Amino acid sequence: MRHTVAAQGARSHGPRAGVRTRRADPKSVLARPPCRPVIEPTDGPTDGEGAVTPTPEIDTSTPHSARVYDYWLNGKNNYEADAEAARRVSEIWPTVRVGAQLNRAFMHRATRWLAAEAGIRQFLDVGTGIPTEPNLHQVAQSVAPEARVLYADNDPIVLQYAQALLHSAPEGRTAYLHADVTRPQDILESPELRETLDLGEPVALSLIALLHLISDERGAYEIVRTLVDALPSGSYVMLTHATDDLDPELMARVATFYESSVTGGGQLRSKEGVLRFFDGLELVEPGLVVAHRWRPELNLTDDAYKPRAVAEDGEADEPEEAVVPEREVSDAELSVYGGVARKP
Repeated sequence: MRHTVAAQGARSHGPRAGVRTRRADPKSVLARPPCRPVIEPTDGPTDGEGAVTPTPEIDTSTPHSARVYDYWLNGKNNYEADAEAARRVSEIWPTVRVGAQLNRAFMHRATRWLAAEAGIRQFLDVGTGIPTEPNLHQVAQSVAPEARVLYADNDPIVLQYAQALLHSAPEGRTAYLHADVTRPQDILESPELRETLDLGEPVALSLIALLHLISDERGAYEIVRTLVDALPSGSYVMLTHATDDLDPELMARVATFYESSVTGGGQLRSKEGVLRFFDGLELVEPGLVVAHRWRPELNLTDDAYKPRAVAEDGEADEPEEAVVPEREVSDAELSVYGGVARKP
């Protein structure tokens, strides 16, 4: 079943400026108690005609990758099982929380570059995750208010928070599709995509922190190829992907835990393996690099990157405490590649 909500001309909640960033004590960060969920798994958003869209049942007893990631971003929309899994990974990989924010900062930079330098006005964000401001559409519309964004995810809790993804600039449009990336044709053939994006014009496909959750056996490369093949010349792909190139022992331990406790189907890939997702595309300089080294000059201020948890009505809380590293994070400590490529 597909669920959708869409809005046009809703007011935008962009990043707030002027909030001072304090340095967080890494030890206190790792000892942080589990977040209490803000919502209950009851009614979902409306279908655009006033009827409540049925929300799939949320399994709160099993960790979900989107909610684990939400914990690392200081979000409030995770459950005890998610928080416990996140803490366990943090014990293995102490810089994972900072890495999650650096990964999101890559998305911000790439989106700004695509909108400002490449002139992209349409974005398809697959594997959206739980909304944390600033969202992709807010970054894109800060450059080009007319930008149009379709979000897609398969986590029921993201569906409940879809309203937060629909505060579009008046000139643009945002929409949300509840769909599974392992069935890419469903995304491409959805009325939500047809109503939001024009596949006759360039589109930026965003696959941030997604593909390492999909194994070769589940068709990771075929999924990307299906999506890219549907896009016209001049489109772009931006992605980040965890790797075991830089610290094989550490990442093997992380992968073992994820395999047994969180996703059950992910796969770390080498640089060569990640580059395969860009087959037939033209990499934008500096190519595929560790994510925090991709055009760092495009960074906004630390305050703009401080994640803000979002309530079910789409309103964002005051910015959460940023997890600021006391020193520069090394490539091995991040162990995530990032890149952007153009379809010729």
